[in-house]
Amino acid sequence: MSETGSETAPAPVKGVTVIETALETMPGNPGVYRMLDAKGDALYVGKARSLKKRVVSYTQLPRLSERLRRMVSETVSMEIITTHTEAEALLLEANLIKRLKPRFNIVLRDDKSYPWLMMTEDHPYPQIAKHRGARTRKGSFWGPFASAWAVNQTVTAMQRVFLLRSCADTVFSARSRPCLLHQIKRCSAPCVGRISVADYAVLVGQAKAFLQGKSGAVQQELAAEMERAAETLEFEHAAAVRDRIRALTFVQGNDVINPASLEDADVIAAWQSAGQTCVQVFFVRGGRNNGNRAFFPTHARVDEIPEVLGAFIAQFYDDKPPPPLLLLSHAIPEQDLVVEALSLKASRRVEIAVPQRGEKHAVVEHAHTNAREALERKLAESAGQAKLLEGVAALFKLEAPPQRIEIYDNSHIMGTNPYGVMVVAGPEGFVKAGYRKFGIRGPIAPGDDFAMMKEVLTRRFTRGLKERAEGAPAEDWPDIVLIDGGAGQLSATRSVLVELGVDDVKLIAIAKGVDRDAGREWFHTDGMDSFQLPPRDPVLYFLQRLRDEAHRFAITTHRAGRSKAIRVSELDEIAGIGSARKRALLNHFGSSRGVKMAGLGDLESAPGISRETARRVYAHFHPGVRMEEGA
Repeated sequence: MSETGSETAPAPVKGVTVIETALETMPGNPGVYRMLDAKGDALYVGKARSLKKRVVSYTQLPRLSERLRRMVSETVSMEIITTHTEAEALLLEANLIKRLKPRFNIVLRDDKSYPWLMMTEDHPYPQIAKHRGARTRKGSFWGPFASAWAVNQTVTAMQRVFLLRSCADTVFSARSRPCLLHQIKRCSAPCVGRISVADYAVLVGQAKAFLQGKSGAVQQELAAEMERAAETLEFEHAAAVRDRIRALTFVQGNDVINPASLEDADVIAAWQSAGQTCVQVFFVRGGRNNGNRAFFPTHARVDEIPEVLGAFIAQFYDDKPPPPLLLLSHAIPEQDLVVEALSLKASRRVEIAVPQRGEKHAVVEHAHTNAREALERKLAESAGQAKLLEGVAALFKLEAPPQRIEIYDNSHIMGTNPYGVMVVAGPEGFVKAGYRKFGIRGPIAPGDDFAMMKEVLTRRFTRGLKERAEGAPAEDWPDIVLIDGGAGQLSATRSVLVELGVDDVKLIAIAKGVDRDAGREWFHTDGMDSFQLPPRDPVLYFLQRLRDEAHRFAITTHRAGRSKAIRVSELDEIAGIGSARKRALLNHFGSSRGVKMAGLGDLESAPGISRETARRVYAHFHPGVRMEEGA
């Protein structure tokens, strides 16, 4: 064979050589293997009972699908991690897939943190509230809930039935009279002593029993309490308990999916069409529906529902505890192994069932219907999105419909707290994972929008060019850059990109014109005269929506940054004032302004503030006032 012929040998052979070299030292233990590309990024993550036996299959090219042969061809190195059992390998595999998002795996792209219901346990009068993130506060937690709306509905129900407070401790300690929630019978007003600690503890116990699925026992207890109150002629108390019973009945009638068959379970159903899969999950806790959510895992078109569902379950419970029961629409591969892994993670038995009849089957069918409808909506939206992108391509004379559109905008108030943002859209709609915030570093004159846009574009494309040189995927590079502005903004943007050497991006500016009427926007782009579209043109609506989303994101980013800046108190500038003393001063005086206006005596009498600290604070706000040593 000639030298030229050897250079054009089938690409997978190089990958096979890499795998064969790795096999020489690969153990037969359970574990996880990673196939890496030239950049060191993971192409594929897999688990095996015997690493050596599993990985050797990738050297048998005739038995591999075209997709796997392509994966082998891109493999330049391998890494392995051994585990004690195959169940541990499954859990580790799911964690790595979710974190690394390899191109050849089925990937659940779920970056959302789920809300929980929290009841605090570090206060005489426990608070009930929504909670996200790390559990740094002592308390009991119930969930997860599918959305903030679902947990907020439960909080409202808990207020109506059990009259528990939802206010923060700082608000609680500052109350001098009951708030509106007490007036509308959603709080027992412990903040002003309208209920004793012992009586409030009874309410807390009833609430916990309700959340644990013992609503029948709670209802019987309330009924007995109402009867006792009526017998002792405490009719006002009896009426209040009656209202709580009515609220409990309402909650039971609206929130329960199927109390006869379900207590704590997740109902998971999948529907597949056009090479895409929707997985619908219903969260059931204590016999109540905690909401549902649709997921669309990324996978190859040839992957079947059982395979997608199995990968989904392993990754879905990577960062959340599984309930005792999972009800599935399809049996999954290696179901016994998945049960073992989830039981290991939960430190208790987890059961997986695929009901064929009865009440549980009806619940799964309900989830199945939701999955089908969600996927149909997504496919319809994608089809409409595709037509709109084709319209954009025709309007601006592009060779093909754009796959990535980046929209830029700025936000500030008189030059303060300036931020620039980038919003991304594509065939699937807005790509929230691609959104970026740019805190303007300057130096820039206040309100200089051109300079702000120049800084944002320079930072984005300087980094983009570097990543492109390192082999970043083509989908990370925009086909269109859309900016809010007129010909001046277009010229400024063009000069930035020309200076950076970017010449393969279509620049478009959208301006409302002198009359500022939405629907009569002017479009500016190179190679075409400025023009307007008919008021009801679908492409006009589409481009307006892109512009408006960038504007919304810019405004919310600016507001968040401004709020953060406001939270930086002037107290932070005083030497020796840490977070504890700062909190003590703010709790006592209500605000930084209150601290500033306080006299020396008031400062010295504040809880947790020593005489020396009070003098230091007073001196900071009154630098021209001398204080006598004995004062």
